[in-house]
Amino acid sequence: MKSVREPRLETIPLKDLYPTQITVGMREVREKRRHWREAGHKARFLGSHLIPVIRGPRARCYVIDHHHLARALYDEGVRQIAVTVVADLGKLDKDEFWTYLDNRGWMHPFDDRGRRRPHRDLPRRVTELVDDPYRSLAGELRRAGGFAKDTTPFSEFLWADFLRRRIKRARVERNFTAALEQALRLAKAEDADYLPGWCGPVPRD
Repeated sequence: MKSVREPRLETIPLKDLYPTQITVGMREVREKRRHWREAGHKARFLGSHLIPVIRGPRARCYVIDHHHLARALYDEGVRQIAVTVVADLGKLDKDEFWTYLDNRGWMHPFDDRGRRRPHRDLPRRVTELVDDPYRSLAGELRRAGGFAKDTTPFSEFLWADFLRRRIKRARVERNFTAALEQALRLAKAEDADYLPGWCGPVPRD
């Protein structure tokens, strides 16, 4: 195993990126597509949004962050992407590799129902990422001030799981605005105080 101490930049085809999570919030993807279309200098945008990857068995590049951006760029017709190699684990066998990623918090193998799946169920391409409406709700909740941005890995997914257990899926899918209003109330409750970026309850008059 070789950890990369200095950033190692490469350009690879977007289709050759392997996800380390099953889901994304498609509302988030659409928002990032909009940002891309509005970006004035495309090359500069790509240069400032490097995709972090782990080099795994068979020299494959596994995305450990920015799945939403990778999917958005692919949907916008981008075919080459700059990546930064965080670690080279190409010498590990498959079981060692996935165990290592799991223990480092570099994978999130949960489906759109919040169920943990074996790593073999991870999509093989960013185009195969599945929509989880609760991940979209968590992202919108953060932008609305429901919780603060946090460095905890997959923090938005932790919030998504919290919301999944308290807001009906049908409401999220049919009336996103109402679901967001409910999420904002839930986010301020003490039940959510264990979550990363919790901002505390709203003071009572």
